[in-house]
Amino acid sequence: MSHNVQLVLKNILDFVFSLILFILLLPVYLVISLLIKLEDSGPVIFSQERLGKDGKVFRILKFRSMVVYSEKMKGGIFITEEDSRITKIGKVLRKTSLDEIPQLINIIKGDMSFIGPRPPLTYYPKKYEEYEDWVKVRFRVKPGITGLAQVNGRNSIEWYDRFEYDTEYVKKWSLAFDFKILIDTVKTVFKGKGIYSK
Repeated sequence: MSHNVQLVLKNILDFVFSLILFILLLPVYLVISLLIKLEDSGPVIFSQERLGKDGKVFRILKFRSMVVYSEKMKGGIFITEEDSRITKIGKVLRKTSLDEIPQLINIIKGDMSFIGPRPPLTYYPKKYEEYEDWVKVRFRVKPGITGLAQVNGRNSIEWYDRFEYDTEYVKKWSLAFDFKILIDTVKTVFKGKGIYSK
Protein backbone atom coordinates (compact mmCIF):
# COMPACT_ATOMS: atom_id res chain seq x y z
CA MET A 1 0.00 0.00 0.00
CA SER A 2 1.46 3.39 -1.01
CA HIS A 3 2.39 6.07 1.50
CA ASN A 4 -0.30 8.46 0.21
CA VAL A 5 -3.05 5.83 0.41
CA GLN A 6 -2.02 4.97 3.98
CA LEU A 7 -2.10 8.68 4.87
CA VAL A 8 -5.64 9.04 3.52
CA LEU A 9 -6.69 5.96 5.49
CA LYS A 10 -5.04 7.37 8.64
CA ASN A 11 -7.05 10.60 8.35
CA ILE A 12 -10.29 8.69 7.79
CA LEU A 13 -9.63 6.33 10.70
CA ASP A 14 -8.71 9.26 12.95
CA PHE A 15 -12.00 11.03 12.24
CA VAL A 16 -14.24 7.95 12.42
CA PHE A 17 -12.78 6.48 15.61
CA SER A 18 -12.48 9.83 17.40
CA LEU A 19 -16.14 10.54 16.66
CA ILE A 20 -17.22 7.07 17.85
CA LEU A 21 -15.11 7.31 21.00
CA PHE A 22 -16.36 10.82 21.73
CA ILE A 23 -19.96 9.57 21.67
CA LEU A 24 -19.22 6.41 23.67
CA LEU A 25 -17.25 8.34 26.30
CA LEU A 26 -19.86 11.04 26.89
CA PRO A 27 -20.87 9.47 30.24
CA VAL A 28 -17.19 9.52 31.27
CA TYR A 29 -16.99 13.19 30.21
CA LEU A 30 -19.95 13.99 32.43
CA VAL A 31 -18.60 12.12 35.47
CA ILE A 32 -15.12 13.68 35.20
CA SER A 33 -16.63 17.13 34.63
CA LEU A 34 -18.77 16.76 37.75
CA LEU A 35 -15.81 15.63 39.87
CA ILE A 36 -13.69 18.57 38.72
CA LYS A 37 -16.51 21.01 39.48
CA LEU A 38 -17.18 19.49 42.90
CA GLU A 39 -13.53 19.81 43.92
CA ASP A 40 -13.01 23.53 43.31
CA SER A 41 -15.86 24.80 41.06
CA GLY A 42 -13.32 25.98 38.44
CA PRO A 43 -13.52 25.38 34.67
CA VAL A 44 -13.63 21.77 33.50
CA ILE A 45 -11.56 22.21 30.35
CA PHE A 46 -8.02 23.57 30.15
CA SER A 47 -7.00 24.90 26.73
CA GLN A 48 -3.57 26.05 25.65
CA GLU A 49 -1.94 27.21 22.43
CA ARG A 50 0.33 24.58 20.86
CA LEU A 51 2.29 24.13 17.64
CA GLY A 52 0.69 21.75 15.15
CA LYS A 53 1.42 20.57 11.62
CA ASP A 54 3.69 22.97 9.70
CA GLY A 55 3.94 25.14 12.81
CA LYS A 56 0.26 26.09 12.75
CA VAL A 57 -0.99 27.27 16.15
CA PHE A 58 -4.08 25.57 17.60
CA ARG A 59 -5.65 25.23 21.05
CA ILE A 60 -5.19 21.83 22.65
CA LEU A 61 -7.96 20.67 25.00
CA LYS A 62 -7.54 18.76 28.25
CA PHE A 63 -9.52 18.12 31.39
CA ARG A 64 -8.14 20.56 33.96
CA SER A 65 -5.89 18.67 36.38
CA MET A 66 -4.37 21.64 38.20
CA VAL A 67 -5.68 24.62 40.13
CA VAL A 68 -6.87 27.65 38.17
CA TYR A 69 -4.07 29.98 36.99
CA SER A 70 -1.45 27.34 37.92
CA GLU A 71 0.90 28.57 35.16
CA LYS A 72 1.17 31.93 36.93
CA MET A 73 2.15 30.29 40.21
CA LYS A 74 5.55 29.06 41.40
CA GLY A 75 6.79 26.37 39.06
CA GLY A 76 5.17 27.87 35.97
CA ILE A 77 4.93 25.33 33.15
CA PHE A 78 7.18 22.84 34.96
CA ILE A 79 5.28 20.13 36.82
CA THR A 80 6.59 17.58 39.31
CA GLU A 81 4.92 14.51 40.79
CA GLU A 82 4.43 16.17 44.18
CA ASP A 83 3.34 19.52 42.71
CA SER A 84 0.87 21.12 45.12
CA ARG A 85 -0.96 22.73 42.20
CA ILE A 86 -2.28 19.36 41.01
CA THR A 87 -5.80 18.74 42.26
CA LYS A 88 -6.92 15.47 43.86
CA ILE A 89 -8.93 14.42 40.81
CA GLY A 90 -6.12 15.79 38.68
CA LYS A 91 -3.65 13.25 40.09
CA VAL A 92 -5.93 10.42 38.98
CA LEU A 93 -6.56 11.99 35.58
CA ARG A 94 -2.85 12.51 34.88
CA LYS A 95 -1.82 9.03 36.05
CA THR A 96 -4.44 7.34 33.87
CA SER A 97 -4.07 9.88 31.00
CA LEU A 98 -7.83 10.53 31.19
CA ASP A 99 -7.03 14.25 31.13
CA GLU A 100 -6.23 13.78 27.42
CA ILE A 101 -9.76 12.60 26.46
CA PRO A 102 -10.97 16.06 25.26
CA GLN A 103 -8.29 15.88 22.55
CA LEU A 104 -10.74 13.67 20.67
CA ILE A 105 -12.35 17.00 19.76
CA ASN A 106 -8.98 18.20 18.43
CA ILE A 107 -8.82 15.08 16.24
CA ILE A 108 -12.38 15.57 14.97
CA LYS A 109 -11.49 19.16 14.06
CA GLY A 110 -8.42 17.94 12.16
CA ASP A 111 -5.80 19.60 14.35
CA MET A 112 -4.48 16.33 15.77
CA SER A 113 -4.20 12.59 15.20
CA PHE A 114 -4.27 9.64 17.58
CA ILE A 115 -0.60 8.93 16.85
CA GLY A 116 2.05 11.56 16.19
CA PRO A 117 4.61 13.82 17.92
CA ARG A 118 3.21 15.61 20.95
CA PRO A 119 2.58 19.32 20.18
CA PRO A 120 4.93 21.63 22.11
CA LEU A 121 4.04 25.05 23.47
CA THR A 122 4.30 27.92 21.02
CA TYR A 123 7.19 29.42 22.98
CA TYR A 124 8.84 26.46 24.78
CA PRO A 125 11.32 24.91 24.37
CA LYS A 126 11.56 27.26 21.35
CA LYS A 127 9.42 29.25 18.96
CA TYR A 128 8.72 27.47 15.66
CA GLU A 129 11.10 29.61 13.62
CA GLU A 130 13.93 28.92 16.09
CA TYR A 131 13.93 25.15 15.69
CA GLU A 132 16.73 23.54 13.72
CA ASP A 133 15.82 22.14 10.30
CA TRP A 134 16.21 18.54 11.45
CA VAL A 135 13.76 19.17 14.31
CA LYS A 136 11.22 20.83 12.00
CA VAL A 137 10.80 17.43 10.32
CA ARG A 138 8.53 16.53 13.25
CA PHE A 139 6.10 19.26 12.18
CA ARG A 140 5.48 17.63 8.80
CA VAL A 141 2.73 15.51 10.36
CA LYS A 142 -0.20 16.21 12.66
CA PRO A 143 0.62 16.06 16.36
CA GLY A 144 -0.81 13.13 18.28
CA ILE A 145 -2.32 12.20 21.61
CA THR A 146 0.49 9.68 21.86
CA GLY A 147 3.63 8.98 19.88
CA LEU A 148 6.98 7.20 19.71
CA ALA A 149 8.53 9.49 22.34
CA GLN A 150 5.62 8.84 24.71
CA VAL A 151 6.19 5.09 24.69
CA ASN A 152 9.91 5.65 25.27
CA GLY A 153 9.83 7.78 28.39
CA ARG A 154 7.05 10.37 27.95
CA ASN A 155 7.97 13.48 29.96
CA SER A 156 10.91 11.89 31.75
CA ILE A 157 13.28 12.29 28.78
CA GLU A 158 14.93 15.49 27.59
CA TRP A 159 13.35 17.58 24.81
CA TYR A 160 15.94 16.81 22.16
CA ASP A 161 15.73 13.09 22.92
CA ARG A 162 11.98 13.40 22.29
CA PHE A 163 12.67 15.25 19.05
CA GLU A 164 14.92 12.42 17.87
CA TYR A 165 12.08 9.95 18.48
CA ASP A 166 9.67 12.30 16.70
CA THR A 167 11.82 12.61 13.59
CA GLU A 168 12.38 8.84 13.60
CA TYR A 169 8.60 8.41 13.67
CA VAL A 170 8.10 10.70 10.67
CA LYS A 171 10.76 8.90 8.64
CA LYS A 172 9.54 5.38 9.50
CA TRP A 173 5.81 6.13 9.47
CA SER A 174 3.28 3.56 8.32
CA LEU A 175 -0.13 2.43 9.58
CA ALA A 176 1.54 -0.69 11.00
CA PHE A 177 3.99 1.51 12.94
CA ASP A 178 1.06 3.53 14.31
CA PHE A 179 -0.63 0.32 15.46
CA LYS A 180 2.53 -0.80 17.27
CA ILE A 181 2.78 2.57 19.04
CA LEU A 182 -0.88 2.32 20.03
CA ILE A 183 -0.29 -1.09 21.66
CA ASP A 184 2.85 0.19 23.40
CA THR A 185 0.89 3.22 24.66
CA VAL A 186 -1.61 0.99 26.43
CA LYS A 187 1.26 -0.77 28.19
CA THR A 188 2.89 2.56 29.12
CA VAL A 189 -0.32 4.04 30.56
CA PHE A 190 -0.97 0.85 32.51
CA LYS A 191 2.49 1.08 34.11
CA GLY A 192 2.00 4.82 34.79
CA LYS A 193 5.61 5.69 33.99
CA GLY A 194 7.13 8.90 32.66
CA ILE A 195 4.21 11.18 33.52
CA TYR A 196 6.37 13.87 35.09
CA SER A 197 9.65 15.54 34.17
CA LYS A 198 12.80 14.55 35.98
